[in-house]
Parts: sequence; structure tokens; C-alpha cells
Amino acid sequence: MTSTESVQKAPAKDPWDLPDVSGLVVGVLGGTGDQGRGLAYRLARAGQKVIIGSRVAERAAAAAGELGRSVEGIEGADNAECARRSDIVIVAVPWDGHAKTLESLRAELVGKLVVDCVNPLGFDKKGAYALKPEEGSAAEQAAALLPESRVTAAFHHLSAVLLQDEAIEEIDTDVMVLGESRADTDLVQALAGRIPGMRGVFAGRLRNAHQVESLVANLISVNRRYKAHAGLRVTDV
Repeated sequence: MTSTESVQKAPAKDPWDLPDVSGLVVGVLGGTGDQGRGLAYRLARAGQKVIIGSRVAERAAAAAGELGRSVEGIEGADNAECARRSDIVIVAVPWDGHAKTLESLRAELVGKLVVDCVNPLGFDKKGAYALKPEEGSAAEQAAALLPESRVTAAFHHLSAVLLQDEAIEEIDTDVMVLGESRADTDLVQALAGRIPGMRGVFAGRLRNAHQVESLVANLISVNRRYKAHAGLRVTDV
């Protein structure tokens, strides 16, 4: 190359050029709880194959049967089978059972894309407040407990009431997506985008997960004050 020749740079990747995830199986650990059940319903309604996971297989099957009256492509299993059979695994268990659940499923989650949506919160007479795990956040705790999994964080700020309301066609909100691998966060963004009205927005690495998780305490205060089901929108992107 001569000094007069210019170096041609590859065009920057369009951040909204996301992969097709329609054929992936999504497992929801804690899928019998309000948040997990709502996510399972919305993803199945969007055409995703979904497996609801629970500590008790019968509970998962019952929840899947109830949702199956209005959507197709959803079934129930115990947490271990749910993890084994899924391509993407959403963790929607209560915070007080978070570590124990993930420790028990370490082998089943090897190589899996794990999406942690758990919010470590405390409650007292003043309302909700954020807790800070020793690892920094629920997502970082998950990454520490699952060293052979691909851990991301997303779906924290969604109203379980809206997710489960069959009369609502679109969920008007953005989803903050965090992770160490852009390929993995792209997959999670694409999954969020399968739900009408919803958009996945990259929001940094897992070290930034604490403030995303803790913001739920603020949204709870908003909801109580205004009798609402508040979500988030990111402007100018």
C-alpha cells in the first residue's frame, strides 16, 4: 500500500441489527411466581417456545396448563429439566432463594445463556429499598456462582400486573440489558424485542447491574404514589 492509499475501515455494526432468536427455547426459573409467569406468558404469546421451571414439577405443569388456555408453546418442568432443555434461561426466583437455586443448577446451566432479572430488595414501613449483595449485585452473584455459564442481566423493571394482563396488547417499556459479551447481550435484546412494545437496550457490563436492579425500589415508590405500573423509556436511541 502506498502512502497515498487510504485504509478502508469496515462499516460500524448497526446496534439494532440483532439476531433471530425465534427458534430458541426459553426457560423461566421461578416461572410460577408473578414476574416469571408474566414473562413466560408474554414470550409464548410472541411465539417463543417456553418452559416454566419450578422446584416442584407439578406446580410448573399446573402453571403451564393455565397459561396454555390462552397461548401455545408453553410447558412446565422442574428447575433442573427446565435448565437442561432451554437455550436461554431467565432467572426470576425470589432474592432470598437466588444463590441456593443457582448453586443447585450449576451443572445444568453450563454453557447456557443465563438472564438474571432478580432485584435484591428489602421492605420496611418506609417502603422498598435496595440491598447490595457482597458480590455487588444479583447478576454478579449469578456470574460468580455460574463460572461456566454466560450470565447477563435484564427484565428488571417490568410490571408483573401488566405482563399477565391478557387484554394488554403491548408492553410500553425499554429493557436494560447488561453483560460481558456483546453477542450475548444482542441475543437478550432480540428476545426482549419479540414482545410487542418492548425494546432491549444495551446498558453496560455486569459491574453496572446494581444500579439497574436497585432502581426497582424507586419504581415501586412511583407506582404507590401514582397508582401506576411504571416502566422506563430511554430517549434519543
